[in-house]
Amino acid sequence: MKKKSQETQEDSLQQETRHHLHQIFISMMFKSRWFFQHLVLYSFLIGFGFGLGFLLNFHMRNVSFSPQLFRLSSPLSLSPQLQPTPPENLVIAKETALPEGQKGHSLVEPEKLMHNMTEGELMWRATKAQETPATVKRKVAFMFLTRGKLPLAKLWERFFNGHHGLFSVYIHTSDLSYVDNGIPETSPFYRRRIPSKEVKWGMVSMVGAERRLLANALLDSANQRFVLLSETDIPLFNFSTIYSYLINSQHSFVDLYDLPGPAGRGRYNRRMSPLITRSKWRKGSQWFEIDREIALAVVSDNTYFPLFKKHCRWGCYADEHYLPTFVHVMFSGKNANRSLTWTDWSRRGPHPRKYTRRSVRAELLMKLRNREECVYNGKKSNVCYLFARKFDDSCIDMLIHFAGRIMGF
Repeated sequence: MKKKSQETQEDSLQQETRHHLHQIFISMMFKSRWFFQHLVLYSFLIGFGFGLGFLLNFHMRNVSFSPQLFRLSSPLSLSPQLQPTPPENLVIAKETALPEGQKGHSLVEPEKLMHNMTEGELMWRATKAQETPATVKRKVAFMFLTRGKLPLAKLWERFFNGHHGLFSVYIHTSDLSYVDNGIPETSPFYRRRIPSKEVKWGMVSMVGAERRLLANALLDSANQRFVLLSETDIPLFNFSTIYSYLINSQHSFVDLYDLPGPAGRGRYNRRMSPLITRSKWRKGSQWFEIDREIALAVVSDNTYFPLFKKHCRWGCYADEHYLPTFVHVMFSGKNANRSLTWTDWSRRGPHPRKYTRRSVRAELLMKLRNREECVYNGKKSNVCYLFARKFDDSCIDMLIHFAGRIMGF
């Protein structure tokens, strides 16, 4: 009886042992399955990562990047070689053949300035690196920013007469219905209007128009100096004098200064910081004359101009601050810090004095031609202003009358 009891205990113990071993086996099976699932998942992720890396590497080898940001400390970063990425579906301009031994290319100035390029295409083509052959005569680009037609066109036609090949004319007008059907083919203004957009006084759209004029003028690689004028501007000297003054100048002419108070520093928006601080903020005349290097930098600017578009709006008057601030930061050593266009601001108000027919006298023109003393190429000079404004259309006869006697053309 005792023996039978021992056998029963042993059977019970064996059954418990087998049950325990069975549970261990099942547990191990679940752990093995968990391990196998994670192993498969990790293997998939690693394989996916390698595949993605391979695709990205292949794609990167076929994509080129062009730096766009300007360095505040070095104007050399504005070299024309730093080109914007060409827009899609760009039609490349026809190229001229250069003499043997000369490298590079020159974009042909179109016979008609009207084109269907987008703004991005225009800016990209304008900043495309170009080399001007030494045999090509350097030209001055006269860029007219107007509301409509040119009331003083007859005076300017007389000024340009006989100097073909030394100048180019570009017209940007806010009047989108403007047509030049009445302009004779012999006129330097014939078909010289560029694709234009509406411009609002005191708004950043005016800076956009200036950039558009520069971009179109840069398409002609012979243009080396760029003058911004309005429809109310007149030349104070003959073409030869003005051409020589600009082509031989060692500096550009952008009026800029630091003006305390609401009309100067008060227009600064601190949201422009840290790129533009209050100490870098400058004011100046809208009417400028710049060389090709600065012109290229202005149309290449993807840093400062967007900042002005965003933060220099109502009450800021971007046309009085964008270029002065830009040149002060980027090209202070190349600028004469004065304008070549005389404007009478002696009367208080948002607009300068306007000259009418009764105002045009020999004494006035003589005074404007020799108004004050300035520095030109490191030497003192009494020729400080080459242009003057604002003259309305009633002045045309008197101006032509004095052109030969006083202004020399």
